[in-house]
Amino acid sequence: MAYGFDRRSLIVGAGALTLAACYPKRKKPQADEQTQDFFLSDLEARHGGRLGFAALDMGSGRRLLWRSQERFAFCSTFKAFLAVATFERIQRDEEDLDRAVRITAADMIPHAPVTEKAVGRTLTIRQLMQAAVEVSDNPAANILIREMGGIAVWRSWWPTFGDTTTLISRLEPDLNTALPNDPRDTCLPEQTLANIQLMASSTRLTPEHDALLKSWLIASPTGPGRLKAATPAGWTIAHKTGTGSNGATNDIGMLTPPTGAPIIMAAYFSGAVEATDDQRDAVIADAARRALKALGRG
Repeated sequence: MAYGFDRRSLIVGAGALTLAACYPKRKKPQADEQTQDFFLSDLEARHGGRLGFAALDMGSGRRLLWRSQERFAFCSTFKAFLAVATFERIQRDEEDLDRAVRITAADMIPHAPVTEKAVGRTLTIRQLMQAAVEVSDNPAANILIREMGGIAVWRSWWPTFGDTTTLISRLEPDLNTALPNDPRDTCLPEQTLANIQLMASSTRLTPEHDALLKSWLIASPTGPGRLKAATPAGWTIAHKTGTGSNGATNDIGMLTPPTGAPIIMAAYFSGAVEATDDQRDAVIADAARRALKALGRG
């Protein structure tokens, strides 16, 4: 089995209904000695937020869960999955990695570190994917969804991976609103964990595409105070952050030691509206440190 963000399908989504009761929930896995509750209530109390967390040691199979079946806005974490969907289109000859797409002023929305500089000229599909994954460029993500046929096509891609709980409803930047009790553009931490786990051993992507995606996830400079801050010296982290309103602060990824199996984590923190960005980041880092210690890997 190959470990890393190499070769795996990712999170999937359902429709864009507005009533949470209408959405199917993934059947909760049967409890076993490898799965345990992981109490993080004191971290929530620190700033008054709500924390969803799931971790898996891919060597021992031990899992740690906290609010893992509750909904959290995924924000920009979806961009890693968008890259997977685009790579699959390329492998089916429905897209070309080197195809040039013209970037216009009409494409511009907030947070466009790459695309804003390209207005009036073109970027390739590869450049758009890298911009979306590595620096979380919002127009790049919207353009990729547009180029695959729009949000309906994007939404229909997710269930092909067996995840009927992640909800795809809107484009950037609206999907970041993260309002309380709003099920749109949300996911379950435990489902995210399962999707990343699948990613580690699937052969859906070619080795070349595996390597590209992993390189972007490793190179991403975002969220240095989140999972990165908890990653032990000498380990490698491939991750994707997400940030939105209502204090939404997320990070999902895989922490790989120099030898041995990696640890995968999904962390979603919201509601701590009075906390600073650094304080919210620290909650995720502290949860990750505790998880590593609990798994005997810290």
